[in-house]
Amino acid sequence: MKMDKTLGYLREILSNYTDEHSDGRRLFYKLSDGHYTSEGSFVRDLNQREIHFLNKILPNEIRYAKEEQDEKRAYELNEVYELLF
Repeated sequence: MKMDKTLGYLREILSNYTDEHSDGRRLFYKLSDGHYTSEGSFVRDLNQREIHFLNKILPNEIRYAKEEQDEKRAYELNEVYELLF
């Protein structure tokens, strides 16, 4: 199964959090191992701790993508961020 493009971006940023953050590592493997067809199915499978972790990192990642003029990445990551609420 092909991974949703949004989930691909999310997995890519989570890979930056696997060394120093157990929550980041857990989410990275959950996303890599899971067979999620969309960001919605992934977000529905998150627990409160995982949601809290994503709420903490996504605003910085979205801001960074915008600074790098990567509007597509910023948009896709924002899609996930909005689903968390």
